[in-house]
Amino acid sequence: MAHKPTWDYSDKPGAKRFPHLFKPVKIRNLTIPNRIKYAATEDNLNDPSGFITPAGLEYMRERAKGVVGGICCMQGVYMDPKREGQGYVGQAAAWDDRYLPGLTKMAEAIKGEGAVSDYQLMHCGRVGGVDIDHCVGPSLVPQRLKIFRPVKEMTREDIRRTIKEHAEAAKRGSQAGFEMMEISGIVGYLLSNFISSYTNRRTDEYGGDIEGRCRFMVDTIENVRDAIGKEMPLMIRLCAEELLDEVGGNTPEESMVSYKLAEKAGIDCISVTQGWQESGTPVITRDIPQGKWLYNAKRAKEAVKVPVSMAYRLFDPAIPNKAIGDGILDIWEMCRPMIADPHMPKKVLEGKLDEIRPCVACNLCLARLFRDAPMTCYVNPICAHESDPSWQAKPAETKKRIIVAGGGPAGLEFAYVAASRGHEVHVFEQEDRLGGQIWYAGKGLYGDEELMGMITYQQAMCKRHGVDFHLGQKVTPALLDEESPDSLIIATGVKYGHPTVPGIEKHPLVSALDVVEGKATVGDRVVIWGGKKPAISAALILAEKGKKVTMVFKERKVGKDVNPSYIWRYIQKLGNKGVKTYKEADIEAFTDDGVIVKALYETRIPVKCDTVVYAEREPVRDLEAAAKEKGIEVQVIGDALVPRSLSNAIHDGYRTGIRI
Repeated sequence: MAHKPTWDYSDKPGAKRFPHLFKPVKIRNLTIPNRIKYAATEDNLNDPSGFITPAGLEYMRERAKGVVGGICCMQGVYMDPKREGQGYVGQAAAWDDRYLPGLTKMAEAIKGEGAVSDYQLMHCGRVGGVDIDHCVGPSLVPQRLKIFRPVKEMTREDIRRTIKEHAEAAKRGSQAGFEMMEISGIVGYLLSNFISSYTNRRTDEYGGDIEGRCRFMVDTIENVRDAIGKEMPLMIRLCAEELLDEVGGNTPEESMVSYKLAEKAGIDCISVTQGWQESGTPVITRDIPQGKWLYNAKRAKEAVKVPVSMAYRLFDPAIPNKAIGDGILDIWEMCRPMIADPHMPKKVLEGKLDEIRPCVACNLCLARLFRDAPMTCYVNPICAHESDPSWQAKPAETKKRIIVAGGGPAGLEFAYVAASRGHEVHVFEQEDRLGGQIWYAGKGLYGDEELMGMITYQQAMCKRHGVDFHLGQKVTPALLDEESPDSLIIATGVKYGHPTVPGIEKHPLVSALDVVEGKATVGDRVVIWGGKKPAISAALILAEKGKKVTMVFKERKVGKDVNPSYIWRYIQKLGNKGVKTYKEADIEAFTDDGVIVKALYETRIPVKCDTVVYAEREPVRDLEAAAKEKGIEVQVIGDALVPRSLSNAIHDGYRTGIRI
């Protein structure tokens, strides 16, 4: 059956540039007009009892608009009244008919935007039991991550009941009007717990070799198929490579056996994933090159005949377009890119690539979920506020002439948002380029160049909304007299400073910015004075060049301002590069051959070095007093308010832009 309405992409620039993304694909008897899918992600926006909320509904509606006729999958539902399968406090439920009205509204919202509505069954297994004192799994294998609950081993009766609950919840999804069905078996959820030799130590019919370990999956697929009938397409998300080598787990060859068994059991499409939440190998961070995991899609295509889909580091549409053209992928899945910009595929189709708000692979969205907080996005301030009118940019009641001092992410975000509301906005930047601190951060190692995509986007949006740029011009009191603005937005960012300590003249001092930019002359032995993001970037750059690096900082841990999804990676990299750290410490004095570090318990430690790199930031807001004296409305945003992150800068700029 063909999906309605019919989509015609023939005259769209994106369809000509990326022809393989915008051609039909057939899954069972359902013809889908393009190869794009919004992959299910938990948003924690639903009622704690599992009911769909307006916030969750509008969040999904925006993503349905964005896939321009493709597949839009709602977040996975948990299916048991005991809530053992519930992995997130705001996860939707489907274990009773009382949830049908909300699920029906969700299906209608997705279909109402012309997208194919997809419904996911997700028992979180050893990642579940979020609100109770245990989770469940095939065997009593201890958790590697402390945030998860103790595991309770499932009996045969538990297994049979869980399979039945999958089937009953699937039937409700069908009754709600969804057009596709999906089973989640990824990242350490229940199906993957049974399939993996790491977590399945059973000796009965649900354990043993790979075929025995897949029996729970096979029985679940067959029961779900019986519940939804022969016509509805049935997908499954399965791990192609567990990346659990340090604790055992399946070989990639065993994973392909699970793919073949799923196909034989009645699956119509397989979503290829890699890695568990317990894996020690990163999978979706910026240090993983885009397209890296496509070899697993290729293996899957060689193992099964059903269509294969994939997400995971496929942000650039050129990569999946080529993969589909090369025959190693059938469907391009997106999760985090469409959290960052729900209309990303639509903009690809329209040829507006520079207007795509880019995901920077920070994984703050996931970090929030594991802290039982509603989803938010590092770069998209409206994320999770789609249903709240107060978060939308509306025409300004009084049009103002506004000067923005600073062309970094805070100033640029404010500029285009305010301009879109009808204000006259002028951005003054003292450098001959835009980007602020992100211009430097983008020169970091391990994929940090992707950060500059945010500046490219903001520039494009400023151009679209008529923002005037004045590069190489610093805002001064005299300029304020000349320009006479109604409002001044201070987004002047930070400067790098250091305290004066005894003997400081004995050693050359350089800024972390000069290190990152490659302008600094640095000796072989380096002390980094600071422990936050700029310090980490400088330390890794220098360590990569073979320098002996020591970090000295006042905080209790390195990277206090780094989000949880990344800090473990940075700590690992610093350790691998031999970087020594002194926490809760400071430089007390400089000597002829180094520095004296005042460390814990009032200890003094001499550290030999040739160069000291200062990496602490101070806000720059010199204009504030002068502007207020002139009667100009003043607002301070971004690092000029408090040195923080790219996310804080963007959110500051957006919120100020919609309110001024």
